[in-house]
Amino acid sequence: MHQFKDLKVWQDAIDLAVDIYRLTRTLPSEEKFGLISQMNRSVISISSNIAEGSGRNNPKEFRHFLGIALASACELESQLIVSQKLEFINEEILNIHTKQVAFIQNRLAKLIATLS
Repeated sequence: MHQFKDLKVWQDAIDLAVDIYRLTRTLPSEEKFGLISQMNRSVISISSNIAEGSGRNNPKEFRHFLGIALASACELESQLIVSQKLEFINEEILNIHTKQVAFIQNRLAKLIATLS
């Protein structure tokens, strides 16, 4: 069993979640049940699935949950792009957060590869 709090990718995912929750506070209130909800669910899913997978008793299950975390990161990236195209966020904010997401995606992919 992995200690998820010791995993750098989990720590980075927590930092990203805080950043995205702060970002979604700035989006239009009419997006409360749209992009805001979706982005918050996607970002919290990343660290949550890393934590849940680490509590599983075999590497195959851990890989499965890391895969879900990776998919959630991809979903968040898509939502950030939509937010920029709708002019809810500017390109600079998009770039900052997509770099964070890409870093986490790469870490997750490497961790999944080590468990294969």
